[in-house]
Amino acid sequence: MGYQILAVSADSPEYLAQSKQKHQMGYALLSDHSMHGAMALGIAWQVNDEILKTYKGYGIDLEKTSGETHHILPVPAAFVVGTDGKIRFAYVNPDHKVRVPVQVLLEAARIGVQ
Repeated sequence: MGYQILAVSADSPEYLAQSKQKHQMGYALLSDHSMHGAMALGIAWQVNDEILKTYKGYGIDLEKTSGETHHILPVPAAFVVGTDGKIRFAYVNPDHKVRVPVQVLLEAARIGVQ
């Protein structure tokens, strides 16, 4: 459909380089470890101490992977942006376990090119 796919992660550039090598991704993976982009889009949330402790129990160390101490993460989100810079479709879900269904995103992309 002519789109360029960009993924944005809360991980530092160093951790993203490891992920790119390990998973051989076919798209650009960018770092927003400062969370400035997520905050500008209104999709950032503050991880509380209880959740931070739970994450550490799962071996997830936000400070290590992001290189930051802010404990902020983005909620799941997907955007279709036109060449004019306008957002044609936005999906944002405060439940970190729910991602945009692939078919919904594909349909949004099809409509966005018209």
